[in-house]
Amino acid sequence: MSRGRQIPKRVIAPDPKYGNITIAKFINFVMERGKKTVAQDIVYSALEILKEKTGNDPLKSFDEVLEKVRPQVEVRSRRVGGANYQIPMPVIGYRQDTLAFRWIIAAASARKGGNMGQKLAAEFLDILEGVGGTMKKKEDVHRMAEANKAFAHFARRR
Repeated sequence: MSRGRQIPKRVIAPDPKYGNITIAKFINFVMERGKKTVAQDIVYSALEILKEKTGNDPLKSFDEVLEKVRPQVEVRSRRVGGANYQIPMPVIGYRQDTLAFRWIIAAASARKGGNMGQKLAAEFLDILEGVGGTMKKKEDVHRMAEANKAFAHFARRR
């Protein structure tokens, strides 16, 4: 049930180096205070480090990282009869990417040592191995959804 009309999604131009829209979106998430060239430098340096360490195409590695991090379910609060329930819901496409980007950047920022490009590359490598802060966050979200599966029937009622 939506209020008013749906706002159309903005079309984002592909990034200049790889011509990839997903990387352009990720750069926009990394960007702070409108400093896009700084964000591009950070992301591109992270992808270069990823290329050196894995020996694979950085685009394929980045896609693989995202595929591992994208959440399938999340919990959403819903008030039913005076009580708040955490209801597990499937995550739609664009929100999967949004959450993945947010978690990767938060986990990379929380790391110690090195600049943001190095931290991001280290986080990418950890994700490829199935460890690290981002993977922990995804597992926590999935665990919460699993624990609250009993309330899933509230999601179907309107």
